[in-house]
Amino acid sequence: MIKPIELVIFDCDGVLVDSERMALRVQVALGAELGWPLTEREVVERFIGRSSASIREQIAARLGEGTAAIWSERFEQLHREAVDEGLSAVDGLPEALDALTLPTCVASSGSHEKMRHTLGRTGLYERFAGRIHSATEVARGKPAPDLFLYAAERMGVDPEACAVVEDSHPGVQAARAAGMRAFGYAGGLTPAERLEGADTVVFHDMRDLPRLVAAAGRSVHTV
Repeated sequence: MIKPIELVIFDCDGVLVDSERMALRVQVALGAELGWPLTEREVVERFIGRSSASIREQIAARLGEGTAAIWSERFEQLHREAVDEGLSAVDGLPEALDALTLPTCVASSGSHEKMRHTLGRTGLYERFAGRIHSATEVARGKPAPDLFLYAAERMGVDPEACAVVEDSHPGVQAARAAGMRAFGYAGGLTPAERLEGADTVVFHDMRDLPRLVAAAGRSVHTV
């Protein structure tokens, strides 16, 4: 028997704040500058949804630890500058949060410092203060289930009663690995087909989320 949903776990970048496009531009520019030319599609497939540690490991394997350290430092600086120039909440997100009646929390590959900055710039931090969890607190980042299981434990909710809202392939993989229902937001950078899978509802408009969560437990479908 499928348990009713008791908690909605949100990813941050690309789900709450529209920051992934900024990250994409910065990663492509850094790759061209530091010796690993990457297309936008390659950045999405390799980096989007993964922790900074995982991204740094990939860069180090390709270019060495020294370059990876420079890349990571430059990315943090340039991404922060881009956020300060004009970050916004994901389209329809405030309306979705207002309509949701279930408890919510955040579980992101980003650090707590990064989330304080991005959520703070968009006026969302206070909505989730005290219920924000980072991949820096667990052994393995997405697509491993560790972060979502940790968030469920901290919130005191059975994983089977959790729903995860994600916009990346590693993110929906992590949700499914945790035994949670996944809601794949395809309004960002990741193509809808990369989000599809078992126990996953793929949707394109964040305003539809409350209705889809309420209908969870029925057949998985694409909106």
